Amino acid sequence: MTNETKNEPTGGTTGGEAEAAGQTMTEENWNELLKAVFHNGIVALKMSFSDVEGQVLNLEAYGPVFIYRVKDQENSDYYCGFFLRELANRFQSGNSPEIWMASFFHELMKIKGGNSMPRPLTSEEEAKAAVDNVLVPMCIAAVTEEFAPEQVHAGLAWNEEHGPVFEAGFPAITDGNNVCAIPLHLLLMHLQLNRDPSELLLQGLYKIREENGME
Repeated sequence: MTNETKNEPTGGTTGGEAEAAGQTMTEENWNELLKAVFHNGIVALKMSFSDVEGQVLNLEAYGPVFIYRVKDQENSDYYCGFFLRELANRFQSGNSPEIWMASFFHELMKIKGGNSMPRPLTSEEEAKAAVDNVLVPMCIAAVTEEFAPEQVHAGLAWNEEHGPVFEAGFPAITDGNNVCAIPLHLLLMHLQLNRDPSELLLQGLYKIREENGME
């Protein structure tokens, strides 16, 4: 497609960003920040769920990731993960972080019986299988259903700066930005955190529609 634009999602924190943030803070301040964000997440989720636990993982490519576990009324466990930047931004904005965080678990609870964190992808073959068999079909279905009956372009592409991406856009838009592209590794990371990766694409597509006066 033409008129491609790269819509950077606001959720993930790259390793470089985490490293840069760490360089501007002492180790003590950095640890205090992580403790504060983690604690705020526990407090926010306890406004909706009585049984909440969590842990902080440090992923080389994304920096600190916060994994929380809550129980439903049937005592089933549900897990979901969040990036440091998105949690910090949400808490600082005061934009109902407790409702926002709980919404991910309420969505997971639509399937009864609980869920566990997906098994980490340990090889390139496993990652490719996850892309081909889960990620791509999920994203194509989500964007086409969201904007039906309007025609939406959706599929894999290559970005010179970011490598393999999933791109989606509106062929009907011929003047201005008409495509958003999200790196595959970030979409896969959302899957690994029990998050719906198609939400990143839908946010980008709605932004394009707004920029083109379609909303």
